[in-house]
Amino acid sequence: MSVLTRVADFVGRWFALLVLAGGIAGLAAPGQAALLAPYISLLLGVIMFGMGLTMRPVDFAIVARHPKAVVLGVLAQYTVMPLLGWGIAHLLNLPPLLVVGMILVGSSPGGTASNVIVYLARGDVALSVAMTSISTLIAPVLTPLLVLALAGSTLPVAAGDLFVSILQVVLVPVLAGLLLRMAARRFVERVLPVLPLVSVLGIVVVVAAVVGANADAVLSSGLLVALAVVLHNSLGLTLGYLLGVVTKLPETARRAVSVEVGMQNSGLAAALATAHFAPLAALPGALFSVWHNISGALVATYWARRPPADVPAESEPTGSGTEGSTGA
Repeated sequence: MSVLTRVADFVGRWFALLVLAGGIAGLAAPGQAALLAPYISLLLGVIMFGMGLTMRPVDFAIVARHPKAVVLGVLAQYTVMPLLGWGIAHLLNLPPLLVVGMILVGSSPGGTASNVIVYLARGDVALSVAMTSISTLIAPVLTPLLVLALAGSTLPVAAGDLFVSILQVVLVPVLAGLLLRMAARRFVERVLPVLPLVSVLGIVVVVAAVVGANADAVLSSGLLVALAVVLHNSLGLTLGYLLGVVTKLPETARRAVSVEVGMQNSGLAAALATAHFAPLAALPGALFSVWHNISGALVATYWARRPPADVPAESEPTGSGTEGSTGA
């Protein structure tokens, strides 16, 4: 187990570069990588099960203690990012399938890697975990409705099918992981250090499969989609932070809301796009998986050097739920 733990720690530290390597592998061997596409939903389900294992009922206690921050953050997650995805896609005149892909990314819940980024950025980790958990639990309802509202005029959207898919690959695995941790706490806590290995490898394979299935599109329009993804993520991080400023949240909470709004479960977006639309619609999700981990690392490095005003300079960030929470 000690060897696996060291390997898991290594892949967690180099997550962004490993995801980038997965994308390069998809371009280098598109035929082989595309063969993995049918397994994207299964891989995502395994990742979500791992996320559930990192959760505990106590992680939701912050909702009662600080409801304002949690509600504002979740509302921003499901308003700022979907509208940005829709607006940027139309501003850049992307084709319909890529418009749907951008909207799917924006309408997905927060990415699980956000908890680690908030921890490194000296933000409010408990708030980050609560926002990720709640946005994930309500995704089966909100994600299909948002995609239907924003993309329904672009392409036919089967909201009911999206709802069922999110139940299968997100909600059921997350709840199963949460229940297993409650029933077998000691066993689960022994394997928690290894979970980043499973999550990182899963996302690397997802990115490789999506890029491989869209190799021609990546080479022909990848730069434009990459620009859209960078704008989407950067504006999400910025607007999330400004929302905290306007609503007078403490600095640690502003950082958490910024990261939670800007980082998406892009693996889910890619899986849904592949299953319900076409491989091309999964391209924004794949590129977002690469970029938001790079930008998250940069943001964490910047904030780690600047202690928040509401936390003494010598204090370490506190909160629960950071273990094993590297993911999409």
